[in-house]
Amino acid sequence: MPARPSSSPPGEELRSYAAIGDGRTVALIGLRGQVDWLPIPNLNSLPIFARLLDDETGGCIELEPVGEYSVSRRYLAGTNVLTTTFTTETGRAIVTDALVTGVAGRLPWAELARRIEGVSGSVRFRWRVRPGTALGTASPWIERTRSGPVIRVGDATIAVVGSRHHPRTSPEKPHPEVRGAFATEAGSRHMLVVVATHDEPVHLPDPAIVDEGIDRTIRNWRAWSREFSYEGRWSDDVQRSALALKLLIFSPTGAIAAAATSSLPESPRGGKNWDYRFAWVRDLAYTAHALVRFGLREETHAAISWLLRTIRENGPELHIFYGLDGDVPVGVQEYDVAGWRGLGPVVTGNPAQGQLQLGVFGDLLAICRTYVDAGNILDVATGRMLAAIADRTCDLWRNRDAGMWELPDLQHYTSSKMGCWQALGDAVHLAELGQVAGSADRWRSERARIEEWVHENCWSDVRGAYVMHPETDDLDASVLLHAMSGFDRGERMSSTVDALREELGAGPHLYRYSGVQQEEATFVACGFWAASALACVGRHAEAIELMDELRAHVNDVGLLAEMIDPDSGAFRGNLPQALSHLALLTAAMTIDELSP
Repeated sequence: MPARPSSSPPGEELRSYAAIGDGRTVALIGLRGQVDWLPIPNLNSLPIFARLLDDETGGCIELEPVGEYSVSRRYLAGTNVLTTTFTTETGRAIVTDALVTGVAGRLPWAELARRIEGVSGSVRFRWRVRPGTALGTASPWIERTRSGPVIRVGDATIAVVGSRHHPRTSPEKPHPEVRGAFATEAGSRHMLVVVATHDEPVHLPDPAIVDEGIDRTIRNWRAWSREFSYEGRWSDDVQRSALALKLLIFSPTGAIAAAATSSLPESPRGGKNWDYRFAWVRDLAYTAHALVRFGLREETHAAISWLLRTIRENGPELHIFYGLDGDVPVGVQEYDVAGWRGLGPVVTGNPAQGQLQLGVFGDLLAICRTYVDAGNILDVATGRMLAAIADRTCDLWRNRDAGMWELPDLQHYTSSKMGCWQALGDAVHLAELGQVAGSADRWRSERARIEEWVHENCWSDVRGAYVMHPETDDLDASVLLHAMSGFDRGERMSSTVDALREELGAGPHLYRYSGVQQEEATFVACGFWAASALACVGRHAEAIELMDELRAHVNDVGLLAEMIDPDSGAFRGNLPQALSHLALLTAAMTIDELSP
């Protein structure tokens, strides 16, 4: 695979990035060995290395051969540790990249370790660590200390250590940096380590210990992967998606981020730029369901316990997403930087907060049902809260809402009503198991009313499909989720799948809803939802065929973004995107479970 020249703009193709993480933050690494995204200390912090969004002052960590080269890369099996092989006319070298984990879990500081091993001949590398301005909020500077140069950016302290990496500082440049160069030979070993803390002292690790830490990190990932239980069709794709999701689990709290990035545009014209470094109840519901099926107990309990505690602490209303630290983010802040390829705005925060999305009631009850059906027991406070939410669902389901797609146009969205139907069904189930005390008869009766209302008002004989909402012929791919929820696994849902693929389809992919084709690319999750729905309505051969087509659209290391341009295959939106990987997991498991 040929690499772009060093002068190419970073972020030229989002498909070119691989992700590594340590349970606290995520780094994105491009094909040229450049780290163009790394928030410090946490995933939801302002990124100190953010050339992905700010080519001028965003900051980066570079490690690249001098001159022409080719590149291939892969994750080490069962890990989120990346190896990149650079081949030049004079030799070959392998770079191993890891965000290092400690002996007893994550380290109390961020430690990006880059091990460079000479394989044959000689390869000359250049490297630099250029801190950014944290989206224009801080001015980086380099302080000389007895232990070497230290980079300061606001409250962050960054040091560069290593072995045989020959560092030099350039504090006088418009963009201060630490840089160096070295050459590999057969059997040689160099280390480049970037260590960072926030509002605390910085620890300067021994490069030899960091080198050992890379191997320990590999063992830690593989120990986790051994606990992962899935042997069905597409097992390699499923495991890689599970590992991608693991990167998005914020281990200090157990929250699960919807994506690792902010402000990557959904539209080639810009404008649809959102921050997804928050925990959506919807995404957490799907993740918990997958984790339970994989036999992963610790992450499941941590995520569900965090969510239930966070809801109670920020109640009584149920919000559609929460901060990774357990707060309720409000407002959107815009930053005066260019954005990816100049397509702004660059923001933190998400304007969807505060919307009424009725489907979130179904998401929450589904999480708890999954947890209980796996053999666990709810606490008394959670049981009371769920009963109150079920009652709230009964009271609110007749209201208009923003729908799953967080639209400004309030309507009686079909998938929202189906979500309320799901919520009340799960509430009844939990009541019958003695986990929730409440008016199960009321929930049962109201659920029947919702089902009747949807069949009478949301089905179009003309379209042969469930429509987006009453009094429209528009279609909405989110109704496919309710083949899996069990709302409809019959002829109507089967016909809806066909109508959606005819109107919204682009190859194996689907757009989200009618008319959006002019504004954005296809939404990755929707294609996998269609595969799941095909299995649910008994069309197994078609489900397998579609799944095989879709899985071929991951990037070279198995990652997915939010959207894919159906013509070029280019990624759009934030990445890695939890919902995309969750949809792949769910489709694989659903097809396997329902195959005759």
